[in-house]
Amino acid sequence: MTAAEQKLWTMLRNRQLDGYKIRRQAPIGPYIADFYCADVQLVIEIDGDSHADQGEYDSDRTAWLESQGYSVIRFQNADIHHRLAEVTAEIVRTCQEMKISKSA
Repeated sequence: MTAAEQKLWTMLRNRQLDGYKIRRQAPIGPYIADFYCADVQLVIEIDGDSHADQGEYDSDRTAWLESQGYSVIRFQNADIHHRLAEVTAEIVRTCQEMKISKSA
């Protein structure tokens, strides 16, 4: 894991984030998600500098995941390092919204 992924993982592991079980390095089809919440089918991706040249790959990957019923949110390494509280709040908010929409 990258430093940003490790930092975020400390906040996500052991159901610390509003009780949601989030796994890291989860295989989904031909891909491996940085983080994944099966309860709401949410893929959480952390994009570092290496993703600057992978825009088309990331777009194709997101399109495939969404076509399979997954939702994808992405954060930059800098977001994790400088706005961790906002990132975790956005993940919780997204999980809550998805849980509500799936139960409706």
